[in-house]
Amino acid sequence: MRQDEIFNQEAVKMSYDLRAVIADEEMLCAATRDLPAARLASIGQGLSLMPMTDELFEAVTDGSGDGTWGFRRFPGGFEKVLAGWSAGGPVAYVEAEYFGGVGEQRAAVWDAGTIALAPLHEDEGEPFPPAGSPVSQALRRLGVVTRAGEDEFSAVGLDRHRHSGAWVS
Repeated sequence: MRQDEIFNQEAVKMSYDLRAVIADEEMLCAATRDLPAARLASIGQGLSLMPMTDELFEAVTDGSGDGTWGFRRFPGGFEKVLAGWSAGGPVAYVEAEYFGGVGEQRAAVWDAGTIALAPLHEDEGEPFPPAGSPVSQALRRLGVVTRAGEDEFSAVGLDRHRHSGAWVS
């Protein structure tokens, strides 16, 4: 194996990339029934994760651009979709991106048709606040329960896959 191939394999092992909607499994399944691009993966504690794939992005965007709400990959107008889905219970949109242990997180939660947890963002090198990481705070709003020494992120096993697409491949 060439040195550059070895480096690329090691880089993949050191990276983490998640862009997804997380919500109650039954509610998310019902909400996405007519959305062929939606791929759901059960993550535990009654929740499912729907990765923001390129196909899903194209299916849900209204064309007004992405990067809104402070997220890196958020389809234009998608907040209206999430607000609608949240009539059936809280819905989170989360992003986490790391390389070599350094990175950033973003998260927001919609509930009962409105934003319930304003978009949170922790930049590279910033310590997490006492309330926890943005993703953990969003998961807590979805009802995730932890054990001693565990955060919400690990409680639902978001560390099982290193990249969004792996959840549904």
